[in-house]
This record gives sequence, structure tokens and C-alpha cells, in this order.
Amino acid sequence: MPGMSERQYAAHVGLSRGAVQKAKAAGRLVLLPDGTIDAEASDARRAAATDPAKRRPPAADAQDVRPKVKPVAEAAMGSVRETLKEQGLPTGRITFVEARTAHEVAKAHLARLRLQEKKGALIDRARALAVVFKLARQERDAWINWPARAAALMAAELGTEVHVMQKALETHVRAHLDELAEPNPGSAFG
Repeated sequence: MPGMSERQYAAHVGLSRGAVQKAKAAGRLVLLPDGTIDAEASDARRAAATDPAKRRPPAADAQDVRPKVKPVAEAAMGSVRETLKEQGLPTGRITFVEARTAHEVAKAHLARLRLQEKKGALIDRARALAVVFKLARQERDAWINWPARAAALMAAELGTEVHVMQKALETHVRAHLDELAEPNPGSAFG
């Protein structure tokens, strides 16, 4: 296949002759020894160097010259699918435009989180867990000490021995605390 002149190549790819001259000067085109343009090799080089979102549709007579695409890590695709799913978009075969949309959505989400953090609307998870743990421990300790304080009053009301009442209360309170200590994920959200 003979090489093309700048005008012929410009018509072939749908660009101006000036754009072809700039690409030639920048070394983005493949030239044959006679100085003409190797259209097939130049198309492949331009396709590999051009952002898919900025590509022009191919001319009617242009052959389909697609660069080999490197596989994307499944973790990255999973992240894109998750972001698209959160936005209610299809998650089957992902196009470049959908991946870019997911990227923009993720950036907007991150910006929103940073703004909430600066406003003080977010809390430190470790600190919140420490506070909840401390409160739960205080509540447990209060219940463990309650039988000793209440046993004398209850024993006087019921006419029984303080020691027997305290032992009965301690047994039932500890059983109840053991029951509460068992994880029950369904009750936390129901």
C-alpha cells in the first residue's frame, strides 16, 4: 500500500491538513522512507495515544483499527460496578463512559465526605467505639452492684434473710447480663 500525502491523510482521518502537519512534526505519525504517511501504522499510533472519550468517529472509509486494551484489575472493576449500582446504573459490560461516570461520582462522594468532616458532622469511629464500650461497661458494673444495695430493702419487705435475697438477685442479674452479652444482630436493626 503506497503512502498518503498530508492532504490525503487529513481526508482519511477527518482532520485539517494543519492538524496532520502538527502530528507529523510531533512524531505522532509513521512516515515511509519516501516521506509519505503510512496510514495504517499512523492510525494505530494515534489510536493508542488518544483518550477514548476524545476520539472522533472514524471516517466512512477508515478501517476499524483498535489498539489492544490491557485488562483492568477485577478489584477496580468491582469498585466501578459498586459505584454504578449505588447510582442505579447498569453494571453489566462497563464502557469507558460508565467507568468515567463512576469515577466522577466517587470524587463527588469523597468531596462531600471531606466537607462533612470539616463541618464537624462526622465522628471518629475509634473514639465513638471507645465511648460506647465505656458506657456499656459502666451499665454492666451498675447492674452487678445493684443486688448488694437492693437485697437488704427487699429482704425487709418480704421478711426473708438478706443473704438469701442477695444470692437470688445476683444469680438472676448475672444470668440476664450473660443473655445480653450474646450477640443478636437482628435485634440491633429491628
